[in-house]
Amino acid sequence: MDEVVISRAITEKFMKDFIDSMDLDVAIAGAGPSGLVCAYYLAKQGMKVAMFERHLRVGGGMPGGGMMFNRIVVQKQAKHILDEFGISMEHYKDDLYVADSLETVSTLCSGTIKAGVKIFNLMQVEDVMIRKDRITGVVLNWSAVSWSKLHVDPLAARAKVVIDATGHDTEVCKVVERKIGPKLKTKTGTVIGEKSMWAEVGEAEIVDNTKEVYPGLLVCGMAANGVFGSPRMGAIFGGMLISGEKCAELAKKIVQNQ
Repeated sequence: MDEVVISRAITEKFMKDFIDSMDLDVAIAGAGPSGLVCAYYLAKQGMKVAMFERHLRVGGGMPGGGMMFNRIVVQKQAKHILDEFGISMEHYKDDLYVADSLETVSTLCSGTIKAGVKIFNLMQVEDVMIRKDRITGVVLNWSAVSWSKLHVDPLAARAKVVIDATGHDTEVCKVVERKIGPKLKTKTGTVIGEKSMWAEVGEAEIVDNTKEVYPGLLVCGMAANGVFGSPRMGAIFGGMLISGEKCAELAKKIVQNQ
């Protein structure tokens, strides 16, 4: 085996996928559970989707379960999503099920990639493209650039829809707010910020908060609650999964109407 041939294989295949992902139907920032579910359903419906995850691994906070106990809770209302991916669950009580967080993340990731989604880890959405008061793409850089505090100019990818699925940090919406002012579709026009943990309320509101927050920009998962000022939920993930499913439907409609 020749090390240079191996290096060429990796580089050529990666660059082919990256170049192909510079013109998309949907660009998703963040590959947590809601983003993965959203990307999966979009790809199943024929959309061209790429995800950009700033960390080394995907899954957001899900791999750690609750306080590093690698189990998660899912409500019956979201069970159909885990069933579709073939993820194992055990009934706990009432309408609650328990799943292994590592199996869940790895299976969501595998299913999403097999559906046709390209996932680029260690790559960060540091800005957006805005044309005529509409988000039209994402501005990308390696995560190591920001971690090292280097000044390195980014590259860009065009997208008909951009989705902020960056979780608690609401990174994309904060960039938009910083660049154009308080023009988001929230009560204040700004990212309101998440409230303290209240699972019952947070789970109910996360689906309602999954919506277009600026023309061409949707929010899903914990980013939705962070933007609209709803509580965090902890290690229960049904709302996150349903949020991703709903976001896919919203994004599909926007793409089809363009």
